[in-house]
Amino acid sequence: MPLSGGLYGCEDPAYWRTVFDVYWDVLKAKGGRQKKLAELDKWYQEELPVAIAGRREKYLTQAEVVKLMEWKLARGKFRPRLQQLVATNSSETVESCTRKAFQLLPDVTAAITELSQLKAVGPATASAILAAGAPDAAAFMADEAMESIPGLTPIQYTLKHYILYLDKIQLCVKKLNKVDTEKAWTPHRVEMCLWAWAVAQKLCPSLLQTLSSGGEKADDEADEDVRPTKKWKAR
Repeated sequence: MPLSGGLYGCEDPAYWRTVFDVYWDVLKAKGGRQKKLAELDKWYQEELPVAIAGRREKYLTQAEVVKLMEWKLARGKFRPRLQQLVATNSSETVESCTRKAFQLLPDVTAAITELSQLKAVGPATASAILAAGAPDAAAFMADEAMESIPGLTPIQYTLKHYILYLDKIQLCVKKLNKVDTEKAWTPHRVEMCLWAWAVAQKLCPSLLQTLSSGGEKADDEADEDVRPTKKWKAR
């Protein structure tokens, strides 16, 4: 099902699901022979949300923020200075700041402003923190996802630009949930699909050609070692 206008303009939730289902295959292509990215992404997408949800109040530990930064840099441009700087935040400061940020939701602007008080944390990293604990309220500010949405380039790593991006993501969420009986779309899920679509276009376009509306990639092409336990769960 070729999409000349890109995935963002697609209104078929069944096709979006097929893109979501190949997310881990695209991630493997992105990581190449190195399994580190796949391991970090599985931690971010599965283990971290469970850890956050299991606490009486949502927050991240200092070690989790450090690992989240490692994940973010592995997915994008590696900047060792940021990795070093984020580790200088104290445990008390990280837990207090992230707890307050989640309490400020659904005011995403206020939540990101609060998180930006942490060293090395800007709107992009702050959005990753929020998306991990509140996928229904925030989407990660991924370059590839932003570049997939008309009107968002050139990318600016500012709070204003993030809110513009999130507004467009929210519009897509509403559009998909309106016609999808499962109504399981969240900003984070939409962002994951846009990322997978954009990366696949560059690294493994043949993978997208195997998709069809309402269908899935052939079983013999699946690679289970980097897949989550459940492919289609509320995130």
